Amino acid sequence: MKAPSTLLLAGLLLWGMAAQAQKPAPVGLQLYSFRTQFAKDVPSTMAKVKEMGFREAEIAGTYGLSLPDFRQLLDQNGIKAISTGASFEDLDSNVPKIIAEAKALGVKYIVCTWIPHAGDKFTVQDADRAIDVFNTAGKLLADNDLTFCYHNHGYEFQTYKDGTFFDYLAENLDPKAVHFEMDVFWVKSPGYDPVALLQKYPKRFLLMHLKDRKPGTPDSQTGHSDVESNVVLGQGDVGIAAIMKQAKKSGVKHFFIEDESSRSMEQMPESLKFLEGLK
Repeated sequence: MKAPSTLLLAGLLLWGMAAQAQKPAPVGLQLYSFRTQFAKDVPSTMAKVKEMGFREAEIAGTYGLSLPDFRQLLDQNGIKAISTGASFEDLDSNVPKIIAEAKALGVKYIVCTWIPHAGDKFTVQDADRAIDVFNTAGKLLADNDLTFCYHNHGYEFQTYKDGTFFDYLAENLDPKAVHFEMDVFWVKSPGYDPVALLQKYPKRFLLMHLKDRKPGTPDSQTGHSDVESNVVLGQGDVGIAAIMKQAKKSGVKHFFIEDESSRSMEQMPESLKFLEGLK
């Protein structure tokens, strides 16, 4: 039998390497993780996202591209946009804009990450305003086949009555119109347990940000923390392995790694390796 040519062997080797590089990631990516790189070069950064194996993404701006051009870039790289952000102000007064942007990107989920409030103190008046805005906008979005989620940010876990403001929000937001995206870092940061919260509110969290915290980082209920405290998944004190086990039982549908540190590009492959090793 004739030995395969050097050219054929090289081709097979390249094919094998490409197949290995294209192994789908177990979760999606919050593109904000690579905001510094996207700001410099959108196409090459998106290519790196693809190379890491990501097939799902949460959008955080289009870095100067039009919505159709950004969507085209996602499509060219085989990345499906699952969710995108919406400001509180637009939810309050310009839901048609949110719907148009969502349709252009092809997303199903709309996420709001911040409720306006003065300083670091969150009040019941702030919560009540959010409940009114979110319930109204959530119904309008649902009527347009979009699902609204509120992303916690730490300040909701300030004490209110016998619980927290998060409990107050969960009790008063319409579960058919308003869902949640759990940022596990921003549950741990104010001193709470993401697993316990998932168990307390099953089926309410549809999306999740996976982010780990350097052990020894001080807790905060303000919604502010040093981004450099973000470490490789599994190397922090958030408890990612236990969260992943519970999240699927509690109804989380999509997961996104969000690494806000300046080392995100270097840490991402290690975080993916950790997730791939979970049983």
